[in-house]
Amino acid sequence: MDDETLTSDHLLAQLTSLLGDAVITTGPELDQLSRDSSRYHPTAPPLAVVMARTTAEVSAALGWAHRHQITVSVRGAGTGLSGGAVGYAGGLVLCLQQLNQIRDIDAVNRLAVVEAGVITAELDRAVREHGLFFPPDPASVEISTVGGNIATNAGGLRCISHGVTRDAVAALEVVLADGTVLNTGARTRKNVVGLDLTSLFVGSEGTLGVITAATVRLKPVPPGTPRTFRASFDDIAAAGDAVTAIVNGKAQPEVLELLDAHSVRTIEKIYPSGLVVPNAAVLIGQTVGDDAAADAQTIIETCSNHGAVDVALAEDDTLLEARRLANPALTASGLRVSCDVGVPVGELANMFRGIDELAQHHGRAISIVAHAGDGNLHPTVQADDTPEEYAAAEEVLSDISELAVSLGGTITGEHGIGAVKHHELPIQLDQAVITAQHAIKHALDPAGILTPGRAI
Repeated sequence: MDDETLTSDHLLAQLTSLLGDAVITTGPELDQLSRDSSRYHPTAPPLAVVMARTTAEVSAALGWAHRHQITVSVRGAGTGLSGGAVGYAGGLVLCLQQLNQIRDIDAVNRLAVVEAGVITAELDRAVREHGLFFPPDPASVEISTVGGNIATNAGGLRCISHGVTRDAVAALEVVLADGTVLNTGARTRKNVVGLDLTSLFVGSEGTLGVITAATVRLKPVPPGTPRTFRASFDDIAAAGDAVTAIVNGKAQPEVLELLDAHSVRTIEKIYPSGLVVPNAAVLIGQTVGDDAAADAQTIIETCSNHGAVDVALAEDDTLLEARRLANPALTASGLRVSCDVGVPVGELANMFRGIDELAQHHGRAISIVAHAGDGNLHPTVQADDTPEEYAAAEEVLSDISELAVSLGGTITGEHGIGAVKHHELPIQLDQAVITAQHAIKHALDPAGILTPGRAI
């Protein structure tokens, strides 16, 4: 029996002979692992899920998929919001949750070698025992994986001071579509040997290869006691102007977040934390280091000079924890139609004004949560739970993406394109860029089995 006439049963028998009980073919777990946290859903069940435990198992699974032209989606913890990890009908879901070992912590060189399924916060806690921390800090830090963060080049709360995930990645272990294991990068700070394949795979959303492990950079824990601050505004555009002034000032925060009034009201309803609901928006941030107290004071004075009507300082993380609850609170309240765009920080005020105009034009409330310090916004559009309402909300999101690009921004800053935003690619990329990306994809995955029709 040749490959073209193999039945599903024969294909699964081959896969099971390779990987044994790592293969899941039926039951609720198959359905659960075929989804992520996005509004995108599978059209039909996958053929199987492989719960890989080693790089060798990932290689074997991909070798099998390559031989039989089986479409593959790659899943970590399933926290992605772009639909990139959703299973394909009749395809293979490759889940990396059990690839969860911290292989090495090199405190002297401030490096850690971790497998893709390690939870981001668990890595951070482990290296803090050595006086170090892992800089990437997405809002989903307690549940998202390092591999998933690398695959989407996740951002988070500390981007203003430490950059995105790419800035913390020194080297990668990647399995290509045919099962070949590839190692990129180096443990050194400087390395200009050959093409920068590490950066190529970071943010590639499972389209070029499967990241199974990474060597990541760590930083020393700042001295002193952190200070958190809050500043409330009656005008969200004024809050945007305050952010621009802070980013260009001498006192630099490690975190600078924005929540509009609707977001705060929703958080307090679902997860009460004592956060005061502003008339328009609230800035929440944190300073660190020996000058944390003085820097926080300078920042709230800057906020007051730009229209803040109420300011406060604290020595704990309560305010930041409220910010981390924004997405689950909005989701729990039924606000699931959201997006992720970015603009230059100096355009934040114009972006806020433009979103307000779009809300009025479409007659729909738009809630905003933002990593304001780096210009990354997460607008959520009001919509009832019907296909027609979702379609109408998607039109609003596309208008928001066009607005961001018109201001020199991007249609996604950290969530990725996945399936949810694939139709928006022409808003930002011209055909020459799209063609070049497809050429790279074809070189590394000539059969096109890895996450096809998504991301690029």
